[in-house]
Amino acid sequence: MSVHVAQPVRPVVLTGGIGCGKSLVGSLFTGWGAYLVDADQLARDVVAPGTKGRVAVESLLGPDIVAPDGSLDRAAMAERVFANADLLAQLEEIIHPLVHEAGRQLFADAPVGSVSVYEVPLPGRSPFEEEPLVVVVDAPDDVRRERLLARGLTDDQITARMGSQPSRSEWLGVADEVIDNSGSVAELAVRAAALWRRVTGEDPPVGPDS
Repeated sequence: MSVHVAQPVRPVVLTGGIGCGKSLVGSLFTGWGAYLVDADQLARDVVAPGTKGRVAVESLLGPDIVAPDGSLDRAAMAERVFANADLLAQLEEIIHPLVHEAGRQLFADAPVGSVSVYEVPLPGRSPFEEEPLVVVVDAPDDVRRERLLARGLTDDQITARMGSQPSRSEWLGVADEVIDNSGSVAELAVRAAALWRRVTGEDPPVGPDS
């Protein structure tokens, strides 16, 4: 399902730090008919078995990061790269250009008049030809930490991953729009709907799962 809106809409880069809830906002936008591309999923696709990305990642990190089923052992990868800034940078140099190109191709096929949303862990290079609207989903660091603990991450893992990303003030500094996700899911939905109205000039449409 893709919803066409009456007024021209700038493409949206949806981002925010780990544990902020950007994927929840992305799910809401998708339910309202946005054409959403998830950079995290693309990052998995470009290192699938047989791809040049997989060859490069194995060359960088070694064959021990491959799980028995042939997939990448992402937990093992995370333990290594989030504790080593240089290694993380090298991994990003491999994956980011591949993700960017895959995203560019997908958005080239977006229906005319649709709301294009690129959900990405970090702001920066955009797959859009025009300047996007950067939407940052924000939550206090302690709230994010509680959410990540509930996901099963340890304090050390959380500290390493949050430390590898921009600070909260840096996130807010790149934002054109901010969605506060310091409260409940219901409150987040209300704030996301308000942003949708500002961006599209229309109320959120009924989603396919509503």
